[in-house]
Amino acid sequence: MDTKYLDLLANKYDCEEKVATEIINLEAILNLPKGTEHFVSDLHGEYNAFQHVLRNGSGNVKEKIKDLFKDELSPDQVNAFATLVYYPEEKLQMITQEMEDPQQLNEWYAETIERMIRLVAFASSKYTRSKVRKALPEQFVYIVEELLYKTDEFKNKKEYYTKIIQRIISLKQANKLITGLAYTIQRLVVDHLHVVGDIYDRGPAPHKIMETLMHYHSVDIQWGNHDVLWIGAFSGSKVCLANIIRICARYDNLDILEDVYGINLRPLVNLAERYYDDNPAFRPKLNADHGEITEAEKIQIAKIHQAISIIQFKLEIPIIKRRPEFNMEHRLMLEKIDYEHHTIEIGGKTYPLEHTCFHTVDPTHPERLLKEEKQVLDKLLFAIQHSEKLARHMGFLVQKGSLYLKYNGNLLIHGCIPLNPDGSMKEMVINGQAYSGKRLLDVFEHYLRYSFAHPEETDDFATDMVWYLWTGENSSLFGKKDMTTFERYFIRDKKTHVEQKNPYYKLREQEKVCRRILEEFHLNGEQGHIINGHTPVKEIDGENPIKANGRMIVIDGGFSKAYQPTTGIAGYTLLYNSYGMQLVAHQKFTSKEDVLLNGTDVLSVRRVVDRELRRKKVLETNVGKKILEQISILNDLLKYRYEK
Repeated sequence: MDTKYLDLLANKYDCEEKVATEIINLEAILNLPKGTEHFVSDLHGEYNAFQHVLRNGSGNVKEKIKDLFKDELSPDQVNAFATLVYYPEEKLQMITQEMEDPQQLNEWYAETIERMIRLVAFASSKYTRSKVRKALPEQFVYIVEELLYKTDEFKNKKEYYTKIIQRIISLKQANKLITGLAYTIQRLVVDHLHVVGDIYDRGPAPHKIMETLMHYHSVDIQWGNHDVLWIGAFSGSKVCLANIIRICARYDNLDILEDVYGINLRPLVNLAERYYDDNPAFRPKLNADHGEITEAEKIQIAKIHQAISIIQFKLEIPIIKRRPEFNMEHRLMLEKIDYEHHTIEIGGKTYPLEHTCFHTVDPTHPERLLKEEKQVLDKLLFAIQHSEKLARHMGFLVQKGSLYLKYNGNLLIHGCIPLNPDGSMKEMVINGQAYSGKRLLDVFEHYLRYSFAHPEETDDFATDMVWYLWTGENSSLFGKKDMTTFERYFIRDKKTHVEQKNPYYKLREQEKVCRRILEEFHLNGEQGHIINGHTPVKEIDGENPIKANGRMIVIDGGFSKAYQPTTGIAGYTLLYNSYGMQLVAHQKFTSKEDVLLNGTDVLSVRRVVDRELRRKKVLETNVGKKILEQISILNDLLKYRYEK
């Protein structure tokens, strides 16, 4: 027994009654229904779509409105009320402009506040009063609690409650109260949020997603390959830095670096203008929703794209050579080129190269950077590591993140568990020792955290390992034989573009394999689930996101607009409450304005994944384990200080 800790704890619980009260409170919480978990994945900078899914709790808000007001509101009224909960400021502005009669507006306020209070009570029914209080709008806590917990069996306080609402309206506080209650409802319908990887790249606003997550009441993150790439760049990996700039150029998102994170790209622009011309293979990929971009801007981005891509290919060479355990010698692409004939030999076959841009490559020493390239890289790395906003975002990503998470009996992992074709755990030798399964992922995470903690070490093993997580065959985040970036730029034959997936992606269809993986992570193979992101589910081709008799759930249906034409949908999310799991498919998010004007929503189908035989309690969750530990300590305190 740690008596010093108990002595410190006694300062907070300075009498026997306080200890007993807290034990009673905690034991009571254990018997409440478990809170709702909300799983999202592969957000890829699509802030607006993510915000909508977050605000509606993947349909949870509307379901509660339907359940509570099924006999009072029409479908159109349900949609209108749900929209008010999702976007209270904007919806209130529309309503107050439309209603010219003050008396009519006041009646609407009174009716809406009463409904909001009822919905708060309904959504908070499985929480303690103290937890609900923390979710209430701070400036209205006293008033809301009076309305929320009113008991008026003998009609003695009817006028009292009516007067409260009337004064809220007459003092012009109705809009603020309704807005506060809307955000309270959003918070109450989801107890905890899981982000199963890939916040960054492709979409225009990953920074806004990060700011939202940093202010969210309860969240964890399982790193995706794109997230690790940004962590690697901030940690000092120049090749990771080159990759994030290349991807930003590819999707015309360079303003994320310049305008959001304050990275001066002018030295890179000057280098690109000096050595490169327009090149169709390096023009930015633009989707239908992309804003206006001039021809001159497209050409400039193509030049930047080429410049940073060639730098990336050069930087890969020394890493591959100094890390033979990465087994990537066949990826020394710049060394395989016949620069005279513009061909390359891959796998014993010679391919012609097109759209070439090797002006800065020395054929005898292709890894050698030009003096200007070195200077540009040094300036970019300094800027990345001294961006205050990026430091905050990467710090939060590392603090709240992990490569995998065991939570309430489930395994959350963005990519894969590297497997052999027979389903056994694939080994990788690191520093002379073989690792596989859980131990391999633990080693990967160790090196990533070490690299982040030592950003001054730029060419050490840990920093190289972060890059390997992005592109290596045995990486749990990449999970493919090779990343064929070079081939996609320069070789027409699409057979060379294919990235052979780890056997995991076929074997995860088998229940016995999924059970074996769960058991590898000390989870119950009969009851647990593996929750994956990373690979878009091609629902348009009939692919099922629920695999292996429900043991595997893939929730990347394609938030990223780049994937939507091939997936046929715009993302999967998952809800897990005390009754079980439901998978939610989403249609393409159009705009907030469309939701406000037409009451449209992006939910399509809910599918039951697993239904609990009995309602699950807090006692059976990760939170419950922590509470049991707290109760044990408090019992020790009771014996140590008050039962002598």
